[in-house]
Amino acid sequence: MARGSINHIALTVSDLSATETAFYGPVLTVLGYEKVEEDAGRMTLWFNADAGMAINLWQAADDLRQQRHARYSPGFHHCAFSVESRDEVEEVYDVLLAHGIRVLDDPAEYPHYAPGYYAVYFEDPDGLKFEVVHMPVIPD
Repeated sequence: MARGSINHIALTVSDLSATETAFYGPVLTVLGYEKVEEDAGRMTLWFNADAGMAINLWQAADDLRQQRHARYSPGFHHCAFSVESRDEVEEVYDVLLAHGIRVLDDPAEYPHYAPGYYAVYFEDPDGLKFEVVHMPVIPD
């Protein structure tokens, strides 16, 4: 692993079982993640061997389950996953649509970010925002 690379991201969700079934299972699977650990009703761990990264999902505390995420308050804004082609962005988009996942912005080019930047934006049931992006050119 490269120094400073991300080892894992841990996210807390309001309903672990339902959210994993309806959102994280389909999305993480199409992105190459596999569920490698589960503590039923408490947490799961998904790992992508090629990326060398894990996503850890935690069940929210009972008294905090009704709080919806506020993207512009201090804390998590969004997470972007890299893919190798525009076709892979489209593949993820198809999975989002097939599972009724809320798409915030359909696949499109965003040249103001970088040449060829092509992404889709979507959110989980708790309002956490995600992006899948193909970025063929890394700006200097």
